[in-house]
Amino acid sequence: MKNVPTLDIRRYDSDRAAFVAELGAAYREFGFCCISGHGIPRELIDGAYDTFQRFFALPTETKMSYRVPGTGGARGYTPFKVETAKDSTHADLKEFWHIGREIPRDSKFADVMPPNIWPSEIADFKYYGYGLFDALDRLGSRVLRALALHIDLPENYFEDKTDQGNSILRPIHYPPITEENIPNVRAGAHEDINFITLLVGASAEGLEVLTRDGEWLPITTEGDAIVVNIGDMLQRLTNHVYPSTSHRVVNPQNDNARKPRYSVPYFLHPNPDVVLDPLPQTITPDNPSRYDTSITSHEYLMQRLREIKLI
Repeated sequence: MKNVPTLDIRRYDSDRAAFVAELGAAYREFGFCCISGHGIPRELIDGAYDTFQRFFALPTETKMSYRVPGTGGARGYTPFKVETAKDSTHADLKEFWHIGREIPRDSKFADVMPPNIWPSEIADFKYYGYGLFDALDRLGSRVLRALALHIDLPENYFEDKTDQGNSILRPIHYPPITEENIPNVRAGAHEDINFITLLVGASAEGLEVLTRDGEWLPITTEGDAIVVNIGDMLQRLTNHVYPSTSHRVVNPQNDNARKPRYSVPYFLHPNPDVVLDPLPQTITPDNPSRYDTSITSHEYLMQRLREIKLI
C-alpha cells in the first residue's frame, strides 16, 4: 500500500532539484507530505503542548470567559460541538483556541485580523503559543518555496503574498470517548480552507487521508516529522495541480479512545487581499482553468466559515 512520504527539508539546500521533484510528486499524489529535519526545537513543541493541555484542563466557565461571540472564533476559545464539517450532520468532538498573527493595529488588515487574547491563568501561554506560531510560519514559508519551484514560479513567489497572512495556530483538545457507538467522529471528513496546514506532534493516532482510490490511509509520523497538507486556497490558486485532500480524525479502535487527544495545526493563510485566480503556469490544454470568477482570500475565508458553522 502507498504511504505518504517523509522528506527531509534540509535537502532543499543540499539536493534541491531532487527534493523539489519528490515533494511536488507527493503533493500531486496525496495533497500531503511529512517534513522532517525542520529544526523546530523539541523543547518548544513539548512546552507548547504542556501549556495548551493546562489551559484545556481549566474549568469550563474560565475557558468560556475567553469566547468572543460573533467573530467565528477568530481569536480565543471555541467550545465543544460548535464546528461542523461541511455537509456533516454531527458537530465535531473538540474544543480549541485560536492564536493569530500579531500585526500593527494601524495595518490595513487590522479590521479582519483582531488582536490576540492571552489567558491570564497560564503564565507561559503567549511565550510558547506565539513561539510555535512563528516557528511554523517560517517552516511553512520554506515549504512554499519548494512548491513554487515545482510549478515553475520564482522561489520567493509566495513571500509577499503570505507575510501578512491571516494565519492561525489552533491548539485542539479531543476529549476521551467514554460512550459506545457515538455517531460523530473526533473531526469529520473535510478539506482545509487555507494555503497549507502544518500539524505538529499529535498525541494519539487517528488522522487519515482519503487517497485517489477512495481508501482511507492512516498517516503516521516518525521522529520529528510534521504533517504538511494543501488547503483549498492553494488548490484554487494552482488550478488543482496541488490537490486539497479530504482527511478526518477517527476515534481510535483501542484504549486510546478513552484518552484525550491533543493536536496543534497551523493554518498558513495568504494575505487577505490575495486574489485566488488560477496561476497561468498551472493552466494547460490538459488542465484548463477550473474557475471563471475571481475571489480574494478573505472573501473565500468568510464563505467557508459560514459553511462550517463558525460564523
